Amino acid sequence: MPVLTQPPSMGDVLKYEVNPNYTREVIILLQGMPYPVGSVLGKITASGKYKLATSGGSDGAQTATAVLLYAVDATLADATGIVVVRGPSIVSRAGLAYDATVDDAAKITTKIGQLATVSIIARDGV
Repeated sequence: MPVLTQPPSMGDVLKYEVNPNYTREVIILLQGMPYPVGSVLGKITASGKYKLATSGGSDGAQTATAVLLYAVDATLADATGIVVVRGPSIVSRAGLAYDATVDDAAKITTKIGQLATVSIIARDGV
């Protein structure tokens, strides 16, 4: 009998939110890649578009401000996505996806702290 593998879904990332009408926003993702569910995003100051939050830089996206709730393919063009941008919200730490520059525990802790400033709390084991 074949084994079926289910891709990650919003339920693997978002564990609690006070009210979807308050915590979620529709945003534009910068073209250039497919964004997986749980992507930790930062907002580019000049354009207002979002991309994976980097560990450095000065375009504004170095600060984590949102978590993507559904996978979006923005490989060929800017694309629309749905994110949680404010809390109170709880996300699963294990369900988060980071930019390649966020490559060690200290950088991940920094991104989780940045999300906490907008009341998006990452927890283990939820």
